[in-house]
Amino acid sequence: MFQRSKLISQIQQKQSFLCVGLDPDITKIPKHLLAEPDPIFAFNKAIIDATEPYCVSYKVNSAFFEASGAKGWESMQKTFDYIPNHCFAIADAKRGDIGNTSDQYAKAFFDTLGADAITLAPYMGNDSIQPFFAYPGKWGIVLALTSNMGSADYEQQMVGKQFLYERVIQNTCSLGSDQNLMFVVGATKPKEFEIIRQHAPNHFLLVPGVGAQGGSLEEVVKYGKNKDIGLLINASRSIIYASSATDFAEAAAKEAQILQQQMAALLATA
Repeated sequence: MFQRSKLISQIQQKQSFLCVGLDPDITKIPKHLLAEPDPIFAFNKAIIDATEPYCVSYKVNSAFFEASGAKGWESMQKTFDYIPNHCFAIADAKRGDIGNTSDQYAKAFFDTLGADAITLAPYMGNDSIQPFFAYPGKWGIVLALTSNMGSADYEQQMVGKQFLYERVIQNTCSLGSDQNLMFVVGATKPKEFEIIRQHAPNHFLLVPGVGAQGGSLEEVVKYGKNKDIGLLINASRSIIYASSATDFAEAAAKEAQILQQQMAALLATA
């Protein structure tokens, strides 16, 4: 169980609202780790150990584990087990399906893997993601306005007098509350945060796109913060692949610390 108050407490204690994305590509991790029995977990473990002082959350991208089949699922399970209990553990799996299928996805990621939250694709409708909100203390993180170019194909199309992403936020707010529901909003569209805050003023937002994708931390905070900051800024490649040598963990820690220090300065003026 991960309550909102626990997340806010971690943000205050660490002066950080950083989420480190674990996207462990076997072709990109340092070559010396390939001699390990489980190279992917060895990589994740070292990254977690190095960055934990500077972040409040980890986002585990399931695709990078599922690609390796059963062994990948084993690595993913070990990764979730290793994430400290005081850090918010997100399964980035973008699930959403009707009926018993979503029930089984929820069991897989909440009961079996032990994730605190899961990203959800809402475009089949509310009934496709509703089962994920039946777990006390677990969170659904709904895709709203994503950072990719293709978000213009659907999310930014007008439905009546509003954008489709606005309709998604309005509709899915009925499934939960700011105690168990977040939204994914890309950092590459900072001014749209003002629109989003009209519909979800108190909810936390998971924000990818800072770092390698070019999003501005300062602009996201300017347009997107609320009284509790209300943001989890995800950085993946810029941290975990800061070095491909034996010092990869130290390099990751340095990049995470830089972001944490920037966040501490912004919190001081928020």
